Amino acid sequence: MQRSSHLSRSPFLGLLTALALLTPGCDDGDGDGDPGAAGDTPAVIDPDEAAEPGVEEAEPLDPPTHDPGFELGGIDGEFADAADEFGVPAQLLQAIGYVESQWQMVEGQVEFEGQAQAFGVMALRGDRLARGAELAGVSVEAVQTQRRANIRAGAALLSAEADTLGLDRSKLGAWAPAVANFSGIAADLLDVQASYVHNDVYARMRDGMTVTDSAGHTVATMLPADAVPEFVNPPSASPGPDYAGAVWHPSPNYSSRSGGLAGTVKMVIIHSCEGAYAGCWGWLVNKAAGVSAHYVVKEDGSEISQLVKEANKAWHIGASYNCKLNSSKECNVNGYNANGFTVGIEHAGFAKQKSWNAKLIDNSAKLVCDISKAHKVPRDKYHIVAHGQLQPYDRIDPGPNWPWATYLAKVNSHCGVQPQPDPQPEPQPDPQPDASIVVDSNNAKNDPNKAKIAVSGNWSSTSATAGYYGTGYFYATTSPVSDAAEFSFYMSAAGTRTIDAWWTAGTNRSATAPFVAFDAAGNKLATFHADQTKSGGKWVQLGSAKFTKGWNKVVLSRWTTEGKVVIADAVRLR
Repeated sequence: MQRSSHLSRSPFLGLLTALALLTPGCDDGDGDGDPGAAGDTPAVIDPDEAAEPGVEEAEPLDPPTHDPGFELGGIDGEFADAADEFGVPAQLLQAIGYVESQWQMVEGQVEFEGQAQAFGVMALRGDRLARGAELAGVSVEAVQTQRRANIRAGAALLSAEADTLGLDRSKLGAWAPAVANFSGIAADLLDVQASYVHNDVYARMRDGMTVTDSAGHTVATMLPADAVPEFVNPPSASPGPDYAGAVWHPSPNYSSRSGGLAGTVKMVIIHSCEGAYAGCWGWLVNKAAGVSAHYVVKEDGSEISQLVKEANKAWHIGASYNCKLNSSKECNVNGYNANGFTVGIEHAGFAKQKSWNAKLIDNSAKLVCDISKAHKVPRDKYHIVAHGQLQPYDRIDPGPNWPWATYLAKVNSHCGVQPQPDPQPEPQPDPQPDASIVVDSNNAKNDPNKAKIAVSGNWSSTSATAGYYGTGYFYATTSPVSDAAEFSFYMSAAGTRTIDAWWTAGTNRSATAPFVAFDAAGNKLATFHADQTKSGGKWVQLGSAKFTKGWNKVVLSRWTTEGKVVIADAVRLR
């Protein structure tokens, strides 16, 4: 993608007076009302502390492959029931839900101060969440945690908007003003509302959507609907001034970069918006918000908005740089506000969502490649970093399911450079068929025809404790819940196999970690309890079981004595 040479601007967007903020969340200064003048002087740092080596960041890992079939089953019926109950078009309700959350039950985080957390398929937040619960006759907690209740609350809100507006419910296009009000985007940001209505919700309705599980079976469907929204058209946007693949939605929330090292771009910070695309860039272009980013990527990757020129400083992170949080890299800017030497990219979506759209990942990687070329930013894990890594005390974005290994590989690939392969602690011999099968916690290291691991978003990946197998491991707290790490393996013929497990030992580990063996038919074969407080960094024999032809599995359960953690690193069958 060529750098853009366009300098034209689209019409200035109005202020978000209805949502004026008291305190900027990611401003460039110290909350003194003059962000442009702050952040160019480093914070005082203890020289001895600064000299100490930082913790080495783990090698980038991808999360386990997420199967939509695990959570989307039955959602079509829930949309249909809610639509029928509240007199709302089912396809419209589906389209809003997909735009807001890609039909995932999200638990939003705080990304922008003054904007409440979003919950559920319909991404309801703040007063609208409480009002939806009241209209649907359910508790706020139910709307936050139960999919059917969340969809019903969204339908009830949309129906109430229709009543207020007195619109013709029989015409899909007539619902457009209700959709605009449902978005939560302030009425004085009419251009942003128009973009949400035309380019997001109604465009999704026209295209339809089908979601399949990992086996290719359809689990959710939205049939296409040809409807023209009865709403003002969004204005045409100019190309972005830096990235030719972006559209230009200028934000007033920026300042000049300082001279010297603290004002030279050397990193890219990856964020999640904690919301949908139009609402995200619409929030960042209003002066009252006091925050911004250089770019926002749409949830399906189909559009990128540029809000601030790369030569200027966007206000996207509220932390001074601490190189100890980044493997002691770039310590020459220690103590400076990180906005001064970074480019910030927001991504429509949520830090706790189960998966990210592949097109979003690919087009974001193209953008980062372009930025890295323009500013000579190294394309590695030390210079393309998570917001949550540099501001860990109150941010986690883009979250545990951002596919870092794939993302960095794509950045390098788009720039024509292949990343170096991950170093291996020791070479593993190629096993003979069914002679020995290792199921690693990193699916990139597994032969997909023989081995795979699956964990929920409640499991965290790390390499913090030495002695792990391969590139790292997963861990989770013990709890009486059915939320196991599944090590699956394929056998071409039935037979008895010895089961070994690998973990990193520690005093906080469970002494009764339950490994459970199942055959290909799902029959429970045996349970083995392992003491993970000891014997770490090596294969430990658990026992043996007679498995059947097909995909068998050994799962590590969390259901044991509470107050500990269990480690899912690797399982071997021999």
